[in-house]
Amino acid sequence: MPELPEVETTRRGVAPHVEGRTVSRVLVRERRFRQPVPADLAMLLEGQRLRRVSRRAKYLLFEFPHGHLLVHLGMSGSLRVISPGAPLKPHDHIDLEFDDQICLRLRDPRRFGLMLWLSGAPEVHPLLAKLGPEPWDEAFNASYLAGLAKARSGAVKNFLMDGSVVVGVGNIYASESLHRAGIHPSRPARRVSAARYGLLVDSVRTVLEAAIGFGGTTLRDFTRDDGKPGYFRNELRVYDRAGQPCLQCGEGPIAQRVIGQRASYFCPRCQR
Repeated sequence: MPELPEVETTRRGVAPHVEGRTVSRVLVRERRFRQPVPADLAMLLEGQRLRRVSRRAKYLLFEFPHGHLLVHLGMSGSLRVISPGAPLKPHDHIDLEFDDQICLRLRDPRRFGLMLWLSGAPEVHPLLAKLGPEPWDEAFNASYLAGLAKARSGAVKNFLMDGSVVVGVGNIYASESLHRAGIHPSRPARRVSAARYGLLVDSVRTVLEAAIGFGGTTLRDFTRDDGKPGYFRNELRVYDRAGQPCLQCGEGPIAQRVIGQRASYFCPRCQR
């Protein structure tokens, strides 16, 4: 499933091609997504100039003068910049054609994604209203995490993956961040000190920035806007490395445990 780095990689890939351009045609071949694609999408977008492409958590926001197009890539979706009329592949469901022969094509094999129109302020929409801060916001800091964690008896990994606490730290990146910070993923969140939460904040940012730099992590479905895979998988220190030596202490071996119904990877020697 595309996480924050994959979505940010997509945003950075498509934005230079479409920002400032006018939508000339909208082609919807399939409307049955997690929520139906608006029946009047063509009427809403054709002839409108796209101001900018932004991101909130794992949602892409295409800003137009009269509202926002919200896009979520679901489990296996992708957005690619192509030429209008390029041959269709299976599951190519929606085309947004722009002037100057640019087409933004949405492919989603499982149709778990979203393409919705927001006429009001995006931050008050139910999908976005309860989200926590972005990992690079000043509000995401050690005292913030320590304060929230006081009432949390569950595992720190689950706490870190809670989108109301901070957005964009999915399963892969939570395992990697906790390893860098030296925190055991099953440790109760309320038993992590503020100082160690400071290390975790730095680790989350380091991991996510590195993942974005490598174009995301391709484990199964994700590819970048240009169709190429993300290469952060080659940089993973613990995730999907059960039984292998720890790349930090040289020993390990990396252990695997199910925490919160998700596979978690950690080094029993480095993480406490």
